Amino acid sequence: MTFRALPGFRDFAPEDLAFRTHIFAAWRRVAVRYGFAEYDGPPLEPLDLYTAKSGDEIVGQLYNFTDKGDREVSLRPEMTPTFARMVAERANGLKKPIRWFAIPQLFRYERQQRGRLREHFQLNCDLVGEPGPLADAEVIALAIDVMRELGLAHEQFRVRVSDRRLLDALFTALGITAEQKPAAMQMLDKFGRSEYAKAESAFIEAGGRVASVEFLLKELRQATTWSTLLEHGAKHEGVAAALAEEHPLRETLAALEAMGLGDYIELDLSIVRGLAYYTGTVFELFDVERSLRAICGGGRYDALLASLGGVDLPAVGFGMGDVVLGELLKERGLRPDAPPSVDVIVAAVTPDDMPFVLEAAHALRDGGLGVEYALAPQALGKQLKLGDARGARLAVVIGPDDRAQGAVMVKHLADKTQTAVPRDTLVAHCRSLLTLNG
Repeated sequence: MTFRALPGFRDFAPEDLAFRTHIFAAWRRVAVRYGFAEYDGPPLEPLDLYTAKSGDEIVGQLYNFTDKGDREVSLRPEMTPTFARMVAERANGLKKPIRWFAIPQLFRYERQQRGRLREHFQLNCDLVGEPGPLADAEVIALAIDVMRELGLAHEQFRVRVSDRRLLDALFTALGITAEQKPAAMQMLDKFGRSEYAKAESAFIEAGGRVASVEFLLKELRQATTWSTLLEHGAKHEGVAAALAEEHPLRETLAALEAMGLGDYIELDLSIVRGLAYYTGTVFELFDVERSLRAICGGGRYDALLASLGGVDLPAVGFGMGDVVLGELLKERGLRPDAPPSVDVIVAAVTPDDMPFVLEAAHALRDGGLGVEYALAPQALGKQLKLGDARGARLAVVIGPDDRAQGAVMVKHLADKTQTAVPRDTLVAHCRSLLTLNG
Protein backbone atom coordinates (compact mmCIF):
# COMPACT_ATOMS: atom_id res chain seq x y z
CA MET A 1 0.00 0.00 0.00
CA THR A 2 1.04 3.58 -0.59
CA PHE A 3 -0.07 6.44 1.63
CA ARG A 4 -0.38 10.17 1.09
CA ALA A 5 -1.18 13.09 3.35
CA LEU A 6 -4.91 13.68 3.73
CA PRO A 7 -6.48 16.27 1.39
CA GLY A 8 -5.85 19.76 2.69
CA PHE A 9 -3.00 18.69 4.97
CA ARG A 10 0.70 19.31 4.39
CA ASP A 11 3.97 17.47 4.78
CA PHE A 12 6.91 19.64 5.82
CA ALA A 13 10.14 18.30 4.36
CA PRO A 14 13.26 19.97 5.84
CA GLU A 15 13.31 22.83 3.31
CA ASP A 16 9.59 23.47 3.85
CA LEU A 17 9.94 23.31 7.60
CA ALA A 18 12.84 25.77 7.39
CA PHE A 19 10.53 28.21 5.56
CA ARG A 20 7.82 27.73 8.17
CA THR A 21 10.38 28.28 10.92
CA HIS A 22 11.51 31.48 9.18
CA ILE A 23 7.93 32.80 9.28
CA PHE A 24 7.39 31.71 12.89
CA ALA A 25 10.65 33.36 13.98
CA ALA A 26 9.58 36.68 12.44
CA TRP A 27 6.18 36.40 14.11
CA ARG A 28 7.81 35.81 17.49
CA ARG A 29 10.43 38.55 17.14
CA VAL A 30 7.87 41.23 16.35
CA ALA A 31 5.31 40.11 18.93
CA VAL A 32 7.98 40.13 21.65
CA ARG A 33 9.13 43.61 20.58
CA TYR A 34 5.57 44.78 21.22
CA GLY A 35 5.57 43.31 24.72
CA PHE A 36 3.40 40.30 23.92
CA ALA A 37 3.91 37.04 25.83
CA GLU A 38 3.47 33.67 24.11
CA TYR A 39 0.86 31.16 25.28
CA ASP A 40 -0.72 27.98 23.95
CA GLY A 41 -3.71 25.79 24.66
CA PRO A 42 -4.95 22.29 23.83
CA PRO A 43 -5.65 21.41 20.18
CA LEU A 44 -8.77 19.50 21.32
CA GLU A 45 -11.57 21.41 23.06
CA PRO A 46 -15.23 20.83 24.01
CA LEU A 47 -17.45 21.28 20.97
CA ASP A 48 -19.65 23.69 22.93
CA LEU A 49 -16.79 26.18 23.12
CA TYR A 50 -17.13 26.79 19.37
CA THR A 51 -20.90 26.50 19.00
CA ALA A 52 -21.32 29.03 21.83
CA LYS A 53 -19.41 31.58 19.75
CA SER A 54 -20.49 30.73 16.21
CA GLY A 55 -23.73 28.71 16.50
CA ASP A 56 -24.47 25.11 15.56
CA GLU A 57 -23.90 25.84 11.87
CA ILE A 58 -20.13 25.83 12.45
CA VAL A 59 -20.22 22.09 13.19
CA GLY A 60 -20.19 21.33 9.46
CA GLN A 61 -16.76 22.96 9.23
CA LEU A 62 -15.20 21.14 12.17
CA TYR A 63 -13.22 17.98 12.80
CA ASN A 64 -15.48 16.93 15.66
CA PHE A 65 -16.30 13.58 17.24
CA THR A 66 -17.45 11.89 20.45
CA ASP A 67 -14.45 10.78 22.49
CA LYS A 68 -14.14 7.62 24.60
CA GLY A 69 -15.55 9.48 27.58
CA ASP A 70 -18.73 10.33 25.62
CA ARG A 71 -17.67 13.99 25.38
CA GLU A 72 -18.46 16.01 22.25
CA VAL A 73 -15.10 17.48 21.23
CA SER A 74 -13.45 19.19 18.27
CA LEU A 75 -10.02 19.97 16.95
CA ARG A 76 -9.67 23.72 17.32
CA PRO A 77 -10.77 25.69 14.23
CA GLU A 78 -9.64 28.99 15.78
CA MET A 79 -7.77 30.19 18.85
CA THR A 80 -9.95 33.00 20.20
CA PRO A 81 -12.38 30.80 22.20
CA THR A 82 -9.46 29.05 23.91
CA PHE A 83 -7.87 32.45 24.53
CA ALA A 84 -11.11 33.77 26.03
CA ARG A 85 -11.39 30.75 28.32
CA MET A 86 -7.79 31.04 29.50
CA VAL A 87 -7.99 34.79 30.12
CA ALA A 88 -11.28 34.44 31.99
CA GLU A 89 -9.72 31.86 34.33
CA ARG A 90 -6.81 34.19 35.15
CA ALA A 91 -8.23 37.67 34.60
CA ASN A 92 -8.12 38.85 38.20
CA GLY A 93 -4.43 38.06 38.54
CA LEU A 94 -3.26 39.53 35.22
CA LYS A 95 -1.90 43.06 34.84
CA LYS A 96 -3.92 45.02 32.27
CA PRO A 97 -3.63 45.44 29.42
CA ILE A 98 -3.00 41.78 28.73
CA ARG A 99 -0.78 41.22 25.66
CA TRP A 100 -0.71 37.58 24.58
CA PHE A 101 0.19 35.85 21.32
CA ALA A 102 0.09 32.27 20.09
CA ILE A 103 1.02 30.28 16.98
CA PRO A 104 -1.54 27.45 16.98
CA GLN A 105 -2.24 24.86 14.31
CA LEU A 106 -5.92 25.13 13.37
CA PHE A 107 -8.24 22.67 11.61
CA ARG A 108 -11.36 23.27 9.50
CA TYR A 109 -13.15 20.82 7.25
CA GLU A 110 -13.62 23.18 4.31
CA ARG A 111 -13.40 23.06 0.55
CA GLN A 112 -9.79 23.50 -0.48
CA GLN A 113 -8.86 26.44 -2.65
CA ARG A 114 -5.89 28.67 -3.21
CA GLY A 115 -4.76 30.06 0.11
CA ARG A 116 -7.10 27.85 2.14
CA LEU A 117 -6.33 24.36 3.40
CA ARG A 118 -7.91 22.15 6.04
CA GLU A 119 -5.09 22.90 8.44
CA HIS A 120 -2.88 25.91 8.85
CA PHE A 121 -0.78 27.72 11.41
CA GLN A 122 -1.75 31.19 12.51
CA LEU A 123 -0.28 34.07 14.46
CA ASN A 124 -2.88 35.24 16.98
CA CYS A 125 -2.22 38.50 18.83
CA ASP A 126 -4.74 39.86 21.33
CA LEU A 127 -4.66 42.92 23.57
CA VAL A 128 -7.19 42.84 26.41
CA GLY A 129 -8.27 45.41 28.96
CA GLU A 130 -7.82 48.68 27.03
CA PRO A 131 -10.85 50.16 25.20
CA GLY A 132 -9.11 53.17 23.66
CA PRO A 133 -8.06 53.74 20.03
CA LEU A 134 -4.33 53.44 20.78
CA ALA A 135 -4.84 49.74 21.53
CA ASP A 136 -6.33 49.31 18.06
CA ALA A 137 -3.39 51.17 16.51
CA GLU A 138 -0.93 49.04 18.48
CA VAL A 139 -2.36 45.79 17.15
CA ILE A 140 -2.54 47.05 13.55
CA ALA A 141 1.05 48.31 13.79
CA LEU A 142 2.16 44.88 15.00
CA ALA A 143 0.59 43.23 11.95
CA ILE A 144 2.32 45.73 9.65
CA ASP A 145 5.68 45.22 11.32
CA VAL A 146 5.42 41.45 10.89
CA MET A 147 5.17 42.02 7.14
CA ARG A 148 8.07 44.44 7.18
CA GLU A 149 10.14 41.98 9.22
CA LEU A 150 9.64 39.43 6.43
CA GLY A 151 10.93 41.89 3.81
CA LEU A 152 7.65 43.28 2.42
CA ALA A 153 7.29 47.02 1.77
CA HIS A 154 4.26 49.29 1.54
CA GLU A 155 4.30 48.96 -2.25
CA GLN A 156 3.42 45.28 -1.77
CA PHE A 157 0.63 45.24 0.82
CA ARG A 158 -2.01 47.39 2.49
CA VAL A 159 -4.06 47.25 5.66
CA ARG A 160 -7.66 48.18 4.87
CA VAL A 161 -9.36 49.62 7.95
CA SER A 162 -12.97 50.38 8.86
CA ASP A 163 -15.05 50.61 12.03
CA ARG A 164 -18.37 49.02 12.92
CA ARG A 165 -19.28 51.98 15.17
CA LEU A 166 -18.65 54.40 12.30
CA LEU A 167 -20.78 52.29 9.95
CA ASP A 168 -23.58 52.24 12.52
CA ALA A 169 -23.48 56.05 12.69
CA LEU A 170 -23.50 56.35 8.90
CA PHE A 171 -26.40 53.92 8.56
CA THR A 172 -28.39 55.95 11.08
CA ALA A 173 -27.60 59.14 9.17
CA LEU A 174 -28.82 57.46 5.99
CA GLY A 175 -32.13 56.42 7.59
CA ILE A 176 -31.36 52.73 7.91
CA THR A 177 -32.99 51.15 10.97
CA ALA A 178 -31.31 48.88 13.51
CA GLU A 179 -33.23 45.90 12.11
CA GLN A 180 -32.00 46.67 8.58
CA LYS A 181 -28.35 47.22 9.54
CA PRO A 182 -27.18 43.58 9.33
CA ALA A 183 -28.54 43.30 5.77
CA ALA A 184 -27.04 46.70 4.89
CA MET A 185 -23.68 45.47 6.21
CA GLN A 186 -23.90 42.47 3.92
CA MET A 187 -24.66 44.72 0.95
CA LEU A 188 -21.56 46.73 1.74
CA ASP A 189 -19.46 43.60 2.16
CA LYS A 190 -20.70 42.01 -1.08
CA PHE A 191 -20.79 45.13 -3.27
CA GLY A 192 -19.24 44.43 -6.67
CA ARG A 193 -19.29 40.66 -6.10
CA SER A 194 -21.56 37.89 -7.31
CA GLU A 195 -23.24 37.58 -3.91
CA TYR A 196 -24.43 41.21 -3.95
CA ALA A 197 -27.84 40.51 -5.50
CA LYS A 198 -28.71 38.09 -2.69
CA ALA A 199 -27.60 40.64 -0.06
CA GLU A 200 -29.67 43.37 -1.70
CA SER A 201 -32.75 41.13 -1.74
CA ALA A 202 -32.31 40.44 1.98
CA PHE A 203 -32.08 44.19 2.65
CA ILE A 204 -35.29 44.85 0.71
CA GLU A 205 -37.04 42.03 2.54
CA ALA A 206 -36.03 43.71 5.81
CA GLY A 207 -37.89 46.83 4.66
CA GLY A 208 -34.85 48.73 3.45
CA ARG A 209 -34.79 51.05 0.44
CA VAL A 210 -31.75 50.53 -1.76
CA ALA A 211 -31.62 54.27 -2.40
CA SER A 212 -30.94 54.84 1.31
CA VAL A 213 -27.67 52.90 1.20
CA GLU A 214 -26.49 53.97 -2.26
CA PHE A 215 -24.66 57.04 -0.96
CA LEU A 216 -22.51 54.80 1.20
CA LEU A 217 -22.02 52.19 -1.52
CA LYS A 218 -21.17 54.55 -4.37
CA GLU A 219 -19.82 57.68 -2.70
CA LEU A 220 -18.26 57.00 0.68
CA ARG A 221 -16.61 53.73 -0.40
CA GLN A 222 -14.33 55.78 -2.66
CA ALA A 223 -12.66 57.41 0.34
CA THR A 224 -9.29 55.90 1.34
CA THR A 225 -8.28 58.45 4.00
CA TRP A 226 -10.17 60.29 6.71
CA SER A 227 -9.80 63.59 4.89
CA THR A 228 -11.26 62.20 1.65
CA LEU A 229 -14.06 60.61 3.68
CA LEU A 230 -14.93 64.07 4.98
CA GLU A 231 -14.87 65.46 1.42
CA HIS A 232 -17.26 62.79 0.13
CA GLY A 233 -19.41 62.95 3.25
CA ALA A 234 -19.89 66.72 2.85
CA LYS A 235 -22.26 65.96 -0.05
CA HIS A 236 -24.86 64.57 2.37
CA GLU A 237 -26.05 66.71 5.28
CA GLY A 238 -26.75 63.84 7.69
CA VAL A 239 -23.51 62.04 6.90
CA ALA A 240 -21.52 65.26 7.23
CA ALA A 241 -22.98 65.77 10.70
CA ALA A 242 -22.11 62.20 11.72
CA LEU A 243 -18.53 62.59 10.51
CA ALA A 244 -18.13 65.90 12.30
CA GLU A 245 -18.24 64.09 15.66
CA GLU A 246 -15.04 62.79 17.24
CA HIS A 247 -14.56 59.16 16.34
CA PRO A 248 -12.14 56.49 17.70
CA LEU A 249 -11.19 55.40 14.17
CA ARG A 250 -9.89 58.88 13.41
CA GLU A 251 -7.62 58.65 16.46
CA THR A 252 -6.44 55.19 15.48
CA LEU A 253 -5.52 56.37 11.99
CA ALA A 254 -3.74 59.43 13.41
CA ALA A 255 -1.74 57.22 15.78
CA LEU A 256 -0.60 54.97 12.90
CA GLU A 257 0.38 58.08 10.95
CA ALA A 258 2.42 59.28 13.94
CA MET A 259 4.23 55.91 13.99
CA GLY A 260 5.28 56.47 10.38
CA LEU A 261 2.97 53.74 9.09
CA GLY A 262 0.50 55.88 7.18
CA ASP A 263 1.68 54.55 3.80
CA TYR A 264 0.48 51.08 4.75
CA ILE A 265 -3.06 52.12 5.67
CA GLU A 266 -6.19 52.62 3.56
CA LEU A 267 -9.62 53.47 4.86
CA ASP A 268 -12.07 51.00 3.33
CA LEU A 269 -15.68 51.06 4.49
CA SER A 270 -16.42 47.76 2.73
CA ILE A 271 -14.42 45.91 5.42
CA VAL A 272 -17.11 44.45 7.66
CA ARG A 273 -15.93 41.03 8.94
CA GLY A 274 -18.02 38.88 11.30
CA LEU A 275 -21.33 40.58 12.01
CA ALA A 276 -21.88 38.98 15.42
CA TYR A 277 -18.27 39.21 16.51
CA TYR A 278 -16.69 42.63 16.03
CA THR A 279 -17.83 45.75 17.85
CA GLY A 280 -15.44 48.49 16.68
CA THR A 281 -12.37 48.76 14.48
CA VAL A 282 -12.07 46.07 11.80
CA PHE A 283 -9.20 45.53 9.39
CA GLU A 284 -7.81 43.16 6.78
CA LEU A 285 -4.39 42.98 5.19
CA PHE A 286 -4.06 42.28 1.45
CA ASP A 287 -1.36 42.18 -1.18
CA VAL A 288 -1.61 45.31 -3.32
CA GLU A 289 -2.74 43.42 -6.43
CA ARG A 290 -5.46 41.61 -4.43
CA SER A 291 -4.36 38.41 -6.17
CA LEU A 292 -4.57 36.47 -2.90
CA ARG A 293 -7.02 36.05 -0.07
CA ALA A 294 -6.71 38.25 3.01
CA ILE A 295 -3.37 37.64 4.72
CA CYS A 296 -4.57 38.90 8.07
CA GLY A 297 -7.83 39.99 9.64
CA GLY A 298 -8.95 41.30 12.98
CA GLY A 299 -10.50 44.08 14.98
CA ARG A 300 -12.14 45.02 18.26
CA TYR A 301 -14.40 42.48 19.95
CA ASP A 302 -15.45 43.98 23.27
CA ALA A 303 -18.34 41.58 24.01
CA LEU A 304 -16.77 38.21 23.29
CA LEU A 305 -14.87 37.61 26.53
CA ALA A 306 -18.05 38.22 28.51
CA SER A 307 -20.06 35.77 26.40
CA LEU A 308 -17.43 33.00 26.34
CA GLY A 309 -15.59 33.49 29.60
CA GLY A 310 -17.86 35.55 31.81
CA VAL A 311 -15.30 38.35 32.14
CA ASP A 312 -16.31 41.77 30.82
CA LEU A 313 -13.09 43.10 29.31
CA PRO A 314 -12.57 45.03 26.05
CA ALA A 315 -10.32 43.31 23.53
CA VAL A 316 -8.74 43.79 20.13
CA GLY A 317 -6.72 41.30 18.11
CA PHE A 318 -5.98 39.63 14.79
CA GLY A 319 -5.09 36.34 13.15
CA MET A 320 -2.50 35.95 10.38
CA GLY A 321 -2.30 32.58 8.62
CA ASP A 322 0.83 31.00 7.22
CA VAL A 323 -0.66 29.68 3.95
CA VAL A 324 -1.48 32.95 2.15
CA LEU A 325 1.51 34.69 3.72
CA GLY A 326 3.80 31.91 2.47
CA GLU A 327 2.40 32.21 -1.05
CA LEU A 328 2.99 35.97 -1.05
CA LEU A 329 6.58 35.61 0.15
CA LYS A 330 7.29 33.04 -2.55
CA GLU A 331 5.72 35.22 -5.25
CA ARG A 332 7.87 38.17 -4.16
CA GLY A 333 11.10 36.13 -4.09
CA LEU A 334 11.28 36.38 -0.30
CA ARG A 335 11.45 32.70 0.52
CA PRO A 336 14.98 32.29 1.94
CA ASP A 337 17.25 29.43 0.97
CA ALA A 338 17.17 26.57 3.44
CA PRO A 339 19.99 27.00 5.97
CA PRO A 340 22.89 24.54 5.83
CA SER A 341 22.31 21.44 7.93
CA VAL A 342 25.87 21.43 9.29
CA ASP A 343 28.78 23.84 9.76
CA VAL A 344 31.64 21.35 9.50
CA ILE A 345 32.27 18.01 7.83
CA VAL A 346 34.96 15.89 9.49
CA ALA A 347 36.69 13.49 7.11
CA ALA A 348 39.10 10.58 7.59
CA VAL A 349 41.93 9.93 5.15
CA THR A 350 42.31 6.27 6.23
CA PRO A 351 40.20 3.87 8.31
CA ASP A 352 42.76 4.19 11.11
CA ASP A 353 41.86 7.89 11.41
CA MET A 354 38.25 7.16 12.37
CA PRO A 355 38.68 7.24 16.18
CA PHE A 356 40.23 10.69 15.84
CA VAL A 357 37.36 11.79 13.59
CA LEU A 358 34.88 10.75 16.28
CA GLU A 359 36.86 12.61 18.94
CA ALA A 360 37.09 15.80 16.83
CA ALA A 361 33.44 15.67 15.78
CA HIS A 362 32.23 15.39 19.34
CA ALA A 363 34.54 18.18 20.53
CA LEU A 364 33.20 20.47 17.77
CA ARG A 365 29.60 19.58 18.70
CA ASP A 366 30.37 20.36 22.34
CA GLY A 367 31.61 23.71 21.04
CA GLY A 368 28.18 24.44 19.60
CA LEU A 369 28.87 23.63 15.93
CA GLY A 370 26.83 21.45 13.59
CA VAL A 371 28.97 18.50 12.51
CA GLU A 372 28.61 15.46 10.29
CA TYR A 373 30.98 12.71 9.20
CA ALA A 374 30.66 9.62 6.99
CA LEU A 375 29.23 6.68 8.93
CA ALA A 376 31.01 4.11 6.75
CA PRO A 377 34.46 4.09 5.11
CA GLN A 378 34.52 6.30 2.00
CA ALA A 379 37.04 7.92 -0.29
CA LEU A 380 38.10 11.38 0.89
CA GLY A 381 36.59 13.06 -2.16
CA LYS A 382 33.22 11.48 -1.49
CA GLN A 383 33.32 12.66 2.11
CA LEU A 384 34.03 16.23 1.01
CA LYS A 385 31.15 16.05 -1.47
CA LEU A 386 28.91 15.11 1.44
CA GLY A 387 30.03 18.33 3.13
CA ASP A 388 29.14 20.33 0.02
CA ALA A 389 25.71 18.69 -0.14
CA ARG A 390 25.05 19.56 3.51
CA GLY A 391 26.09 23.19 3.05
CA ALA A 392 29.12 22.89 5.33
CA ARG A 393 31.56 25.77 5.10
CA LEU A 394 34.51 23.95 6.65
CA ALA A 395 36.00 20.48 6.35
CA VAL A 396 38.30 19.07 9.01
CA VAL A 397 40.49 16.42 7.36
CA ILE A 398 42.33 13.99 9.65
CA GLY A 399 45.12 11.85 8.23
CA PRO A 400 48.20 9.97 9.51
CA ASP A 401 50.74 12.66 8.58
CA ASP A 402 48.90 15.51 10.31
CA ARG A 403 48.12 13.32 13.32
CA ALA A 404 51.78 12.55 13.74
CA GLN A 405 52.37 16.29 14.15
CA GLY A 406 49.42 16.75 16.54
CA ALA A 407 47.45 18.67 13.92
CA VAL A 408 44.46 18.43 11.57
CA MET A 409 43.81 20.13 8.23
CA VAL A 410 40.97 22.71 8.09
CA LYS A 411 39.68 23.37 4.57
CA HIS A 412 37.46 26.22 3.39
CA LEU A 413 35.09 24.40 1.07
CA ALA A 414 34.16 27.54 -0.86
CA ASP A 415 37.61 28.85 -1.81
CA LYS A 416 39.51 25.53 -1.40
CA THR A 417 42.16 27.04 0.89
CA GLN A 418 43.45 24.99 3.82
CA THR A 419 45.40 25.45 7.04
CA ALA A 420 47.09 23.02 9.42
CA VAL A 421 45.67 23.58 12.91
CA PRO A 422 46.86 22.09 16.25
CA ARG A 423 44.28 19.60 17.53
CA ASP A 424 43.91 21.35 20.87
CA THR A 425 42.89 24.64 19.17
CA LEU A 426 40.58 23.09 16.55
CA VAL A 427 37.27 24.10 18.16
CA ALA A 428 38.31 27.70 18.80
CA HIS A 429 39.78 27.99 15.27
CA CYS A 430 36.61 26.69 13.57
CA ARG A 431 34.35 28.86 15.69
CA SER A 432 36.45 31.90 14.84
CA LEU A 433 36.40 31.18 11.09
CA LEU A 434 32.63 30.62 11.03
CA THR A 435 32.03 33.82 13.00
CA LEU A 436 34.27 35.89 10.72
CA ASN A 437 32.51 34.57 7.62
CA GLY A 438 29.00 35.06 9.04
